[in-house]
Amino acid sequence: MLNYIWAGLIVSSFLFAIGNDASDLARDRYRNGQPLPVVLTFPQGYDSAARRVPVEIRIDPRQYATFYQTDPSVAPAASYPGYLLQTREGTQLRFAAGTTLPEPLATIGKVSSSRDQELQGRLVGPAPTASGVVFEPVRFVKLNGIAAAALDFAKTAAEIALGLVGVLSLFLGLLKIAEHAGIIYALVKLVRPVLRPLFPELPPDHPALGLIALNLTANCLGLGNAATPFGIKAMEELQKLNRSADTATNSMVMLLALNTAGVQLVPPVLLLGLLGLQINQLVFPIIGSGICGLIVAITMAKLLGRLPGYRASDPNR
Repeated sequence: MLNYIWAGLIVSSFLFAIGNDASDLARDRYRNGQPLPVVLTFPQGYDSAARRVPVEIRIDPRQYATFYQTDPSVAPAASYPGYLLQTREGTQLRFAAGTTLPEPLATIGKVSSSRDQELQGRLVGPAPTASGVVFEPVRFVKLNGIAAAALDFAKTAAEIALGLVGVLSLFLGLLKIAEHAGIIYALVKLVRPVLRPLFPELPPDHPALGLIALNLTANCLGLGNAATPFGIKAMEELQKLNRSADTATNSMVMLLALNTAGVQLVPPVLLLGLLGLQINQLVFPIIGSGICGLIVAITMAKLLGRLPGYRASDPNR
């Protein structure tokens, strides 16, 4: 089901991007091929033989608003630092890297930029008295942006998945050692009085109770990477008691609800607090909201499990 939701969101975003880009092209939002009026001044003088000449670029706010049909409040700065790059092929005007530009110049800068991330354009007219600059044509901004974001997140997902392989291997290996050493069964006896009321369907000495305890403990300590393999292993043990392959039992729902509530006694933001933020204002609200979420999660899992509609779908009824 989630695959269909994600596919729908991706298709919707591409349709939105195509519609938005088509509107930009119809309105010629970026004035492709048309020179933006600029006034150039040369603080160090103009040298026609020099390859690189420092320059101050001035853009009249009224001309800018008229040219790009923008709100007059979105005005360019009084001047921008830059330089002329004079070559045999012609003269380029480049804005200094890191210059803060108003829209749509900022968007144009993402497309028409040099390797040093400098907004660049072709100068119109002879260098000292040039009257304008023409940038590279800008088309399909939203479509390219969404495609780039999709590829970036795909790369991030692959990096996270590969990183989790090592974490899962480590903790599942430790879990196997603990199981053979009898630590899991000893832990079951320890946590049985607390977890049995929440998981009444489980046999008293079932190893799933120990795995659930490890999963919840790792969550409470803010060890998310350690909690994941314990939770997966606990779900596998619960599935062994499930008569259905595609319907969760009440115990599985309860474990999922406890993990979703995510009570953390040592949340990761504690590190941020130690680095300078006010720790008391961060930690106690997080713990309080986590406990409230835990109470709501347990209550709702218990109540929903008793409703006739949900009871009818219980594999262990």
